[in-house]
Amino acid sequence: MSGMNFSGWALNADARVKVGKDLGGKGLGGKENYSDCCVVEYVWLDAHNVPRCKTKTVTHRPASVEDLPVWNFDGSSTEQAPGGNSEILLVPRALFRDPFRGGDNMMVMSECVTPDMKPAIGNSRAACAEIMNKYASSEPWFGVEQEYTLMAPTKVGEVSKIPAGFNTDGSEPAPQGPYYCGAGDGCAIGRGVADKHYACCIYAGVKIAGINAEVMPGQWEFQVGPARGLEVGDHLHMARYIMLRVCEMQRVQVTIEPKPREGDWNGAGLHTNFSTVEMRAPGGLAVIEKVCKAFGNLAAEHIKEYGEGNEKRLTGQHETCSINEFKYGVADRGASIRIPRETAMTGCGYMEDRRPAANADPYRVAARMMRTTGECLFG
Repeated sequence: MSGMNFSGWALNADARVKVGKDLGGKGLGGKENYSDCCVVEYVWLDAHNVPRCKTKTVTHRPASVEDLPVWNFDGSSTEQAPGGNSEILLVPRALFRDPFRGGDNMMVMSECVTPDMKPAIGNSRAACAEIMNKYASSEPWFGVEQEYTLMAPTKVGEVSKIPAGFNTDGSEPAPQGPYYCGAGDGCAIGRGVADKHYACCIYAGVKIAGINAEVMPGQWEFQVGPARGLEVGDHLHMARYIMLRVCEMQRVQVTIEPKPREGDWNGAGLHTNFSTVEMRAPGGLAVIEKVCKAFGNLAAEHIKEYGEGNEKRLTGQHETCSINEFKYGVADRGASIRIPRETAMTGCGYMEDRRPAANADPYRVAARMMRTTGECLFG
């Protein structure tokens, strides 16, 4: 197992590192040194859905999340707990290889809970798990298209307001057209970041399906999925964390705001492709159309779960449907929900909800979509 050689850590797995359950402090206490150990990066989401992380030395390389201990952090520093009762627990949920340290080192997507094992502030995974368990027989699959925008350098401590590729003198770059899936200097702006992120996700075991340059300068997209149920949130959030780490090394900022640049420029979405076993079976198109109508009846409820600031993006322009309107159609990128041409032709397949914003929480999006679908199909 070879690493990406980004941080100077050993590239190759140390044969002395054993696989199994961490023995904790007692296991470490008797060692002369920790050279036969590995480290695990615990990743979680704070009160604002932003990834945080801390690192732990463990006695064994974990084969599953059950091999890792529940850890903790100061929730008062992440707006997830008061100072007088600040401990928040980290429950390991999804295991990934560490593309930055390589070797036997790992990363784990973790769920935040209070000491009485209740969901902490910012924990939307628990509610999503309930919905996915309730409708497990429908075998929901998700594929998400994460658009993001790389931003021009600025002062430390400031949030950049200028997308990469935009002129710093205030003048506008060439209009949209050549940038989408483009190549060449002045078109594919930030490919180095996109490619490095792709490689890191593949190494880590994230279900990343592809990348492409997007419509606005400095804007890119990566796709995660097909992923099963709760898995989509675990993998997308880890991919977002990896993106932050790659940008950290490249000294660039990245934003998933839905409208990073005002004017005649595309916003950024989290288009969510969705199907159930009923939709994928022969005759599934009728099921999809039934579910689309149910989504329309609950359009406002869905929008509440689809990200912050989405009204700036869903204007009816730039390949969107207005936030105040709902429609679905075959191959219609100006609709709320697009039914792919292939799905219409074969009579089964999947649907694409184009409304989620780039900053939407995939746990909340997936839970809302499956809840509406389940209630529509099964009451």
